Amino acid sequence: MTDITVHRPGPRAWAGLLICELKMVARDTAGLIVPIGLPMLILVMNASSAGRETIAHGRTAFDVYVLPLVFTMVVATTGIVNMPSFLAYYRRSGILRRLGVTPASPALVLVAQAAAGVLQIAVGIAAAWILAMLAFDANPPVRVGAALGVLALTVAAMYAVGLIVAALSPTPNSSVAIGLSVFFALGATGGMFGGRDSLPEVITTIGQWLPFGAGSQALSAAWIGAPIEASNLIGLAAGLVFGSVVAAVFFRWD
Repeated sequence: MTDITVHRPGPRAWAGLLICELKMVARDTAGLIVPIGLPMLILVMNASSAGRETIAHGRTAFDVYVLPLVFTMVVATTGIVNMPSFLAYYRRSGILRRLGVTPASPALVLVAQAAAGVLQIAVGIAAAWILAMLAFDANPPVRVGAALGVLALTVAAMYAVGLIVAALSPTPNSSVAIGLSVFFALGATGGMFGGRDSLPEVITTIGQWLPFGAGSQALSAAWIGAPIEASNLIGLAAGLVFGSVVAAVFFRWD
């Protein structure tokens, strides 16, 4: 009897799976356009109302309020709406169950999907940034390092929330419905439908602790060069931890 040695997937397997995930994302027309097109539409619609008034350090209201909101939208649509629908489809079609009996752990799909999502987020943010610079003379953040750190934490928190959606969604269609509901709920408390000053005080307080509002406000602070509020960082970190724990408890591979 010949012994068969089982090896864990190497870099080539990871690269192959990532390429497959990128192809799936590219073929999903709605999932590809919405995280890029919707934020750019919001950017254009809010550019005139934001005005060119200088807030501080040469940064305008457009720089400080519109750009952080748009970047947060790119992250939220990808992490809360797109990613869960792919995982729900893989689970419904049995892909995750089949991977579970091979050396390629289903966790590889999570890693590949996360990597594909990060690339999609990078494309969405780059497209919005180029449009903002060419059409509206946008300025970079005063604290670039802080902005990148906040953006990374926001991505992690949104993906954790997205994992909850994936864990609770029995079908791909339901994951889109749940994801959109969560996205609009977080966006409404985070100022997506108007300035945070126009919201009731209780909603504003809640919003600064939830991932959308916390990420947007922290990015605004980094853009203007102001200290980032502890509540924003705690809110993002709490969203990451809470989402990861809940997803780990409820997520099923089949």
